[in-house]
Amino acid sequence: MERIWSGDATFWKKEPEHRRTIENALGWLTIPDRMTATVPGLNDLAARLTPGADRVLVLGMGGSSLAPLVFASSFGRSPGSPRLEVLDSTEPSTVLAAAESAPPEKSIYVVSSKSGTTLEPNLFFDWFYAFARKELGERAGERFVVITDPGTPLEKLAKSRGVEATVLADPAIGGRYSALSPFGIVPAALAGIDAATLLDRARAEAAACRTADPEQNPGAALGAAIGALALEGRDKLTFATGAPVERFGMWLEQLIAESTGKEGKGILPVEGEPLGAPEVYGDDRFFVRIASEGDASREGELRSLAESGHPVVRYQISDAFDLGAEMFRWEFATAIAGALLGINPFDQPNVQEAKDRTNEILAEKDPAAASAGDTDARGISELLESIRPRDYFAITAYLPPTAENEQRLARIRLPVRDARRVATTVGFGPRFLHSTGQLHKGGPDTGVFLQVTASAAANVPIPGRPWGFERVIAAQAAGDLAALRSRGRRALSVHLSEPSSGLDSLAEEIRRISARGAHSVAGERR
Repeated sequence: MERIWSGDATFWKKEPEHRRTIENALGWLTIPDRMTATVPGLNDLAARLTPGADRVLVLGMGGSSLAPLVFASSFGRSPGSPRLEVLDSTEPSTVLAAAESAPPEKSIYVVSSKSGTTLEPNLFFDWFYAFARKELGERAGERFVVITDPGTPLEKLAKSRGVEATVLADPAIGGRYSALSPFGIVPAALAGIDAATLLDRARAEAAACRTADPEQNPGAALGAAIGALALEGRDKLTFATGAPVERFGMWLEQLIAESTGKEGKGILPVEGEPLGAPEVYGDDRFFVRIASEGDASREGELRSLAESGHPVVRYQISDAFDLGAEMFRWEFATAIAGALLGINPFDQPNVQEAKDRTNEILAEKDPAAASAGDTDARGISELLESIRPRDYFAITAYLPPTAENEQRLARIRLPVRDARRVATTVGFGPRFLHSTGQLHKGGPDTGVFLQVTASAAANVPIPGRPWGFERVIAAQAAGDLAALRSRGRRALSVHLSEPSSGLDSLAEEIRRISARGAHSVAGERR
């Protein structure tokens, strides 16, 4: 514990190149204390900007969008304050829906990017600034807040567009460890969430994580369990979250996958997969329940899993403000687990490849280069038949990230889990590229990938660019598929002409193939 809190990078890696990265990434350890001092100023900012606003719309990706997304889901709308919304999809109809949710005069747009060079937030800024200028003219910049590190191109662009509300973040905090920094706390404060209470809970947890005895240290004890079980083969960390933090797993997914998925190692976070009977699981699971005190809704399933030999841990929270404590606990635990795996949990060496391939495709003159898609039943059957014990099945969907589409994708993932006894995940692109995408490419070769794309329902041009969002998301899908295949990953792309009916047909096809495969798997077990 002393080495961690003193910033000793050699706790994780001794090589000079890793040590430099780690030493410049440990600001998250003390950010709850430092952010507390900024709360009065953030409350003043909210008081100045939000009167008359209906919503705060975060324009971000990955580490800059997932904490606000979880806060929005867990807290709901605070009385007398604007609702908190997040746009982290380049899917054209999703961009238009975000624009139409409230007019610029009633919106606060929060452009959020650590580096200030991330493609998606920059495109969102271009599009929504032009959108606001049509209605507000020179006053458009007054509706924007920018959060970025000092000296980034985004800081300079914000100034040129008349954005006065720029909040500078700590450059010594990586994106996935930034929930308790301005990237999470500023949107929360603008939406009327009591940031001081959120940070108080985080500060108390940080103090507990200074405890020298690891068995009495909540972050160290959890991290030791995660890392030790992963080394034993239980590397599928499966979340069963309940009210009021049902979507907490979305933030945990990025933290754990991007931190641990490298050097051929990794822990797969499994979010949104309903609990099943013990017989649908292999021997690679570790189950975590996070829910409010007194919520026993999943206790029967958890008890059955524990009695069947699966490790199960339960965390109770009193209310949504305990997210402050849980976020710090899981950051600390992930850092500990990374040390046990022998990796650097603070870099993301494989994220850039998919970005580079996306930019290469966008630079090509032929728009058809961004389309993809084998759709034959034989290809799907061969993909599913390639699944081995302890693999995982990942659906990467470049579709509108709606609740309806999530439900349709669940009808694809569950038959595969039940038939093959493997972990399943669903990720909406491009969100997952900044999350599980690191593990997909840098982690072990245990992933089986079904990419799902669809024809764009609308063309949405981007000011100053020769292409629109429909081309961006197609290029991101094609770049991701190329990056997977360059590593020899088992990956298939299916292109749908229409998402809803196409997903229904795809689910039926996979259910049929999985039912056939379940008989052969059962025969092998006998």
